[in-house]
Amino acid sequence: MSSKKLLTRRRVLVAAGLGSLGGIAALRRPDGLPPTYGNLLRMGDTLTYAVHRILLPKNALAREYDLSDITSFPATGTTNPGQTVDSPLGEQYRQLQHGAFADWRLEVDGLVSSPRSFSLADLMAMPTRTQVTRHTCEEGWTAIGQWTGVPLAQVLQAAGIRETARYAVFHSFDHWADCIDMVDAFHPQTILAYGMNGQDLPIQHGAPVRLRVERQIGYKSMKYLRRIEVTDTFDDGGQFGNLQNGWAWYTGI
Repeated sequence: MSSKKLLTRRRVLVAAGLGSLGGIAALRRPDGLPPTYGNLLRMGDTLTYAVHRILLPKNALAREYDLSDITSFPATGTTNPGQTVDSPLGEQYRQLQHGAFADWRLEVDGLVSSPRSFSLADLMAMPTRTQVTRHTCEEGWTAIGQWTGVPLAQVLQAAGIRETARYAVFHSFDHWADCIDMVDAFHPQTILAYGMNGQDLPIQHGAPVRLRVERQIGYKSMKYLRRIEVTDTFDDGGQFGNLQNGWAWYTGI
């Protein structure tokens, strides 16, 4: 066989990358796409994001189930920052846990007209949503659970989100940072959950409040929330973000 017909692994990857770039260029929205690290693996993530945002209705709902469909639900990752995080945040979480989270506050700042500090009682006093959805883990397992909380859109609107906002950046007590765009932030099933299966949200599932992003893979639903920052620029979270730790930014399902 002629050597000209041989495709090396490098050539295949380059060809795939160029194809992704061409697709992204054709699908690019006027407001642009979130940047990636520029390598070939990230190009696929960005192409998926572009296709989803252009072809799928913004408010298309993830499937919701009946209470009878609820399954056992393992907790993975950090299960208690007060015991496993050796930092001031771990100590702060431990103290909040001892006080039954009465002093817990969710800071909402950045591109908002009225930066707010929400207590758990504040969130519970806002309009609620309860949904039974499937959690799809990147490790290959799934589980169905019931979540109760306040739509993220309600919280952002209460803080006076500005028209120039493009991303909501989340910070947690177990040293994770991640962000979603405004399409996911204002999706009706994106909630700040404080209840699970009819009970208070358990510690191992992110108490007192966790994010639920039902149209993305499970790890986007960050646990142990402490702050939301609204921005007009993409924030990869630096050393605490998913990209730096080998995960994709957009994991739409």
